[in-house]
Amino acid sequence: MAAAVHAGLLIRPRTGVYVLPDTSAVTLEALSHCGAIACLTAARDYGLWTLDDGEQEKPHTWVDPAHHPVRFSVDPETMTASCCVFHRDDAVDPPALHRVGIVHCLVQILGCRGQEAFFAALESALRKRLLRKADRVRLRASVPERDRWLVDFARPDADSGLESLLRLRLHRHGILLAAQVAIPGVGTVDFVIGDCLILEADGATHDGDSRHTDRVRDAVAMSLGFSTLRFDSAMILHEWELVEAAILAALGRDLHRSRAGLTW
Repeated sequence: MAAAVHAGLLIRPRTGVYVLPDTSAVTLEALSHCGAIACLTAARDYGLWTLDDGEQEKPHTWVDPAHHPVRFSVDPETMTASCCVFHRDDAVDPPALHRVGIVHCLVQILGCRGQEAFFAALESALRKRLLRKADRVRLRASVPERDRWLVDFARPDADSGLESLLRLRLHRHGILLAAQVAIPGVGTVDFVIGDCLILEADGATHDGDSRHTDRVRDAVAMSLGFSTLRFDSAMILHEWELVEAAILAALGRDLHRSRAGLTW
């Protein structure tokens, strides 16, 4: 093993632990503290949708409260360490060597980044089928009572965190959305409000050739009596007040109600 480390075939982040050279820098950092990647860092490792890309963020590292990090003493209350954002909470589900369990990861996101980041990551985990029924029950029991409705409200059919944020934010206005609605001649749209108001949340995959396809879909939808409001990720994430105003204005003009008097 020592020869493999010397030859560059393995890396030893701490005594007794060996990893392959392609192991990520954030994982090496966490392991060097006798810890594991946690919170948003673990969420990205699981492939979950997160509210930020993590490029400028220090890695989130969990160290078991019963253990001591090997590199320096960590104050459980501080968030100012130069190398990591440390978490010293009790494990909710068994961790792997390099990262916390999926339920623990979601609980940490709620405490660290709040309801919206938690909800988007939760729906992403459900979409990827990373949570079993028992995991969801454990998650609900592990979060504060005031936040448990989010676990109940979450669905497994959100294509992205943008859709999760849109549904959550409009729910707070008492606006009900029909999700992933198949419209003959148009295809499956993200949301429909009422009879005929389509909401689309466009991520990076809607650039290039997809942009033309989206415009064709909108035109077909209009010919069938639907109105479409289409918002990109920058608007949903950074200009929510404008998005909110547009949707409320459309509802105020009854653009969600067809003249045929149909209802969902």
